[in-house]
Amino acid sequence: MAEKKQVKTSISIITQFYPPDYAATGQFIYDLAGALAQEGFEVSVFTGMPGYAFRQTDVKHEEHDNGVFVRRTGSIHLMSKRIRNKVFGSVLFIARCVVKCLSKDIRGSHLVLTSAPPFLGLIGWFYNKFFGHTYSCIIYDIYPEVAVRLKVVALDHWIVKFWEFVNRKVWDRSESLIVLSEPMKQLLIKKHKNLACKIHVIHSWADPKFIIPIAKSENWFAKQYGLTDCFVVLYSGNLGRCHDHQTILKCAQSLTSRTDIKFVFIGNGVGSQIIKQEIGSGKLPNALQLPYQDREVLPYSLTACDLSLVSILPNVGDTIAPSKIYGILAAAKPVAVICPKDNYLREIVDEGNCGNCFDNGDAQELADYICWLADNPHMQEKLGKNARKLLERHYTIDQAIPKYINVLGLRDQCPDSVEQNQPSFL
Repeated sequence: MAEKKQVKTSISIITQFYPPDYAATGQFIYDLAGALAQEGFEVSVFTGMPGYAFRQTDVKHEEHDNGVFVRRTGSIHLMSKRIRNKVFGSVLFIARCVVKCLSKDIRGSHLVLTSAPPFLGLIGWFYNKFFGHTYSCIIYDIYPEVAVRLKVVALDHWIVKFWEFVNRKVWDRSESLIVLSEPMKQLLIKKHKNLACKIHVIHSWADPKFIIPIAKSENWFAKQYGLTDCFVVLYSGNLGRCHDHQTILKCAQSLTSRTDIKFVFIGNGVGSQIIKQEIGSGKLPNALQLPYQDREVLPYSLTACDLSLVSILPNVGDTIAPSKIYGILAAAKPVAVICPKDNYLREIVDEGNCGNCFDNGDAQELADYICWLADNPHMQEKLGKNARKLLERHYTIDQAIPKYINVLGLRDQCPDSVEQNQPSFL
């Protein structure tokens, strides 16, 4: 009797944001899809046209990139600052996904859905209920919990109840749920005890081959913006509602007399707009604000500093997981984290001995640390080297990909090399 031929699993990832977009979720999906393709899996991505990098009009609707077949839905650029335009754009994207995924070639053997935009998981629920199609969810932020805690919407509002209902339906039918931190997992288990067995923690990462340490004296980005002859404190990425911009602002204001210290903000968000107003009014002469940088610029922008900042508000630490810390580690820069005492980021910094952590509102302690580090260049170098070692030890795609293969149920289809290299803790 002839041996039955094993059917190879094809993975289809659906996400609204994907490079050249600046959104962090898109960057991680780009790395994940490429790594799975390198392991021999057939990977496709269905995504939208650029929303953040909307000035790039030459993006192809279909292309092979990084070993992955990328399809982009046709789109009108509605990604303005108006919330209603963003909501409409997300709804339009989901509707197109439902239609396009009627094709088995597009949805593949197993669907992987991200948590952006909201309700995207309904696509997996729909095709599982009516066609028995399997799917997994990568949860980058736990909504509507984030919105409730930030008091954007009341706990008893109908949209919250509906959102929770949808989450429950989507997550119940999923094969697996992936979150980015242990606190996120514990929050989901608290809300949905029946899901405990399918929730898995896989930390994000940075690519140590893409982001490498570069001395500021040899860094064109640092030279271009006059950052080579001063101590530079960098905040790169979204400074939004979940981040503590107040502590950073007060710290920067207290150091205006130190002409050798400069704050650089790269990105956008509610907090960034406040910083921009302060700079425009002349109240923050020691600060520079720049827009999001293209992916190819990141190795230079992230290394054009002497200290990088990460911040998170006290009441959202188990609903989101700041991904910017991994790029900081890759850049071999010390890190200062502003967060509550029980936040998991403190464990990362303590383990790596790569910086320091500060309570929310403790602007003076942060300012004192910046001054101390500016006056002790040898400590900058030591902490930076520790940061790089920590990344290489725990937070690269090489560490993450075996976990994804295991959690997505691909172990039976993976090459022998992946099987043999499976970490003992899986």
